[in-house]
Amino acid sequence: MDTRTFISLENKIAANVPGCPRPTIEQFVRDIAIEVCEKTLVWRYEQDPIILTPGIYEYEYDIPANSEVVAVIHAALNSGTEFLATLDPAVQEDLHRMYPDWPSEDINKRSTPRFIGQFDPDHFVVAPVPDNSRRYSAKMFLALKPTPTALGMSKTAFDECEMLITHGVLQHLHTLPNKSWTDYDLASYHAKQYTYKTALRRAKTNLGATRAPLTARMAPFA
Repeated sequence: MDTRTFISLENKIAANVPGCPRPTIEQFVRDIAIEVCEKTLVWRYEQDPIILTPGIYEYEYDIPANSEVVAVIHAALNSGTEFLATLDPAVQEDLHRMYPDWPSEDINKRSTPRFIGQFDPDHFVVAPVPDNSRRYSAKMFLALKPTPTALGMSKTAFDECEMLITHGVLQHLHTLPNKSWTDYDLASYHAKQYTYKTALRRAKTNLGATRAPLTARMAPFA
């Protein structure tokens, strides 16, 4: 994966806020890049299949360094090269409602996983707890965001959102008080552009380049 650094946007930002320190620009670009990834899910990543172990329900994501998972776009359960089923997303409360004693240590309550959830940005869980009737693996497409200490992110996603990130950064830098570049009128302009372009980017992400129609799907009952 090609990476683009946050500081690569310095020249474009500095031209609008002359005198702003380099570390300040980098920090604001990082913060807005994280926010953009959370709001638009623009940074997509295909994770290598993760082998599920019988009796183990929690697993660590295998993602690029200095990134975190925002959302699971798609998850599938495979056995070798054979597709078994789609792993439906579920919040932890729903997992406990469907399986009150999950994760049970009772070997008789292990089965083929049907649902996938998340405890934290670094780990996902499956339910029921996997049994040993097959060799299971989880294939996932994820939406990522940079960590608070990252120096950059996916070049493809950054390039796609460069103008959006620029507006987001400038709306904040122009409101810093008592600076030579403080300008509340410009801050208001960039804030409106940021809101508008965020909505456009989110819609484009939802529809995709192939312009697929949006659909609604009922969640299955246990």
